[in-house]
Amino acid sequence: MSDRKVMQSLNNLEKALGRLEEALQEDDMNSLYIDGTIQRFEFTIELYWKTLKRLLLIEGIQTKTPRETLKHAFAAGWLENEQAWLQMLRDRNETSHVYDEEMARKIYENISSYFPEMQTTFQRLKEKFLGNMGE
Repeated sequence: MSDRKVMQSLNNLEKALGRLEEALQEDDMNSLYIDGTIQRFEFTIELYWKTLKRLLLIEGIQTKTPRETLKHAFAAGWLENEQAWLQMLRDRNETSHVYDEEMARKIYENISSYFPEMQTTFQRLKEKFLGNMGE
């Protein structure tokens, strides 16, 4: 796995987190913003597990599913709160299969509480895999 691919994965993840943060700062009374935030969340979670999968492979650990990837990333010490990440994955799965206003509102509120965990994890990964390379 090249440093360039790792850098690109983390770069894409950083951009997705920035866009999710931007969405979270909008008016939560507007259903269009809620829908957009949920979509950005889905995209960010997708990028997260694929990036983690790529990074685990560097460490010699092969995973197949998002859940398996999160469990191994937690075991490696990259994720602080395994239960929060597994709940994020459940929320992502819920939003892509069913839609109703009440569920959307609940998941939107969850996203706000997940965001600090997502940021902390990103910083941890960036320090571990990029060090000063990306600065």
